Formats: sequence, C-alpha cells, structure tokens
Amino acid sequence: MEITLIQGLLIALITSFCYAGQLLGIYTNRALVMSFFVGVILGDLPTALMFGALAELAYMGFGVGAGGTVPPNPVGPGIVGTIMAITLKDQGVTPQSALALSFPFAVLFQLVTTALYTVFAGSTKLSKKVIEEDQYRKYNWIANSTFLAFLVAGFAIGLAAALSRPGLQAFVEALPTWLINGFSVAGGLIPAIGFAMILSVMIEKNLTPYILLGYISAAYLELPTMAIALVGTVFALIQYYGNNKKTVDGSEKSPNRSNGTIEEEDFSNGI
Repeated sequence: MEITLIQGLLIALITSFCYAGQLLGIYTNRALVMSFFVGVILGDLPTALMFGALAELAYMGFGVGAGGTVPPNPVGPGIVGTIMAITLKDQGVTPQSALALSFPFAVLFQLVTTALYTVFAGSTKLSKKVIEEDQYRKYNWIANSTFLAFLVAGFAIGLAAALSRPGLQAFVEALPTWLINGFSVAGGLIPAIGFAMILSVMIEKNLTPYILLGYISAAYLELPTMAIALVGTVFALIQYYGNNKKTVDGSEKSPNRSNGTIEEEDFSNGI
C-alpha cells in the first residue's frame, strides 16, 4: 500500500498534535488514540484499532517508570507501528510483529523528548529575565517555546515516518520469514508483559481471586471480552455496595451489628 503526499502531511499533522498534546495532559499521546487517527487517514480502521489495542495494553505498563527510569514513548508505535501494520500487512507483517518492530521508535521518541527538555531547560531563567525587562511579547514566545518545539519535532518525525514507507518495506522484506514469525510471537507477549508490570503496582492480595477468575473466564471458558468486562462490573458493584461499609470516622460497620453485639431483628409483625 502506497502513502500519498496528502496522507503523509495529514499523518505529520496528527503526529505533531499528539506528540505536543502530552504537554497539555490531554492523553493524545496514547497509542490507541494515534492508531485511530492514522487508521482513518490510511482507510484501514480495523487493522489500526487492532494494533492500537495491542500497543495500549503494552505501553499501559511500560508507562510506569520505576524510580528515575524513563519509559519508552508510545508515540513511536502509535504512529510508526500503525503505518507498518497497515501498509506492510501484504508482506506478512501482523499487528503483533509491527508492535515488536516499532519498539526502537518508542525509544527514539523518548530520546528526542529528553533532548528537547534538555535544550529548553533554561527557559524559566530566561523568562524571568525578560519579565524584569518588561518584554512580555518575548516572554510569550519563551513560555511556549517547548510546546512549539514539540509541534515541529512531531511534524518532522511523522512526515519522515510516512514518506519512508518504501525503506520500511525494504527492511521488512530483507528479514527472513522465521524472524518475522518470531517478532509476531514476541509482539503477542509484549501486551502481557506490560499488563503484568501495571498489575505489579496495582495488585492487592484481596483482589487476587478476581484476577484468577478473569484468567479462567478468558482461557478456559473462552468468554468474549465484553462478557468478562460485565462480570468484572458485577463484582465491582458487589464490592462497592457490599455489607461492610466504612463510616465517616473510618470504622467498619455492619447493618446488623452495633457496639460489638449482634442485634436480632423483630419479625413479630411479619415483615
């Protein structure tokens, strides 16, 4: 599948908007969001959403940086990975293998992000200086310089990724079939690793039975995702509206228990 110049420019604009949007905290840099836009531009929304869901599961966990580590940026797979999954699927590239092949671009985007933060690290001191000199127009430019730099970098990388599709195709065609199959297997494992990473942060011992129930429902009962989500909703509601509720002062109370004694209900009236 070929990418026209108009499609390349639209992908560059989307990359620019999504990459800079992470500074505004509007979650435009999530893989699923970017895959949706790229799928609309390239006219293959099912493949784009399939890839975006895989990448979102993986980078949901990779986004949790341990200590001072900086996790890979999901803009890489969101843009480049989706382009590979859609345009190279006739060459045997599956969404799973595209996820594995796009991982270096996630690291590349994070390196670019770190470089931009480093370059504009002194903007605060410069802003203070121009404010003291009453140069407020220059202050506006300095205050928004990091955001503008993200816009320009995102546009350049997005356009390069779209127009370099022949190079990506040549690279994929140079790989042996067994290696492509290996990337597919590895790409299928990456979402599980990402989800395990986020569970390692969120899991509590009393929630372990629910996790096992979800695994049994998917692996042995072969329930669809929506059914498992509805079962999870039922247990969440039971947990939320359960008998043990905390009072305002934080102590637990039970409907039939008061001051450590069990109160017996009066059924003499038949109710």
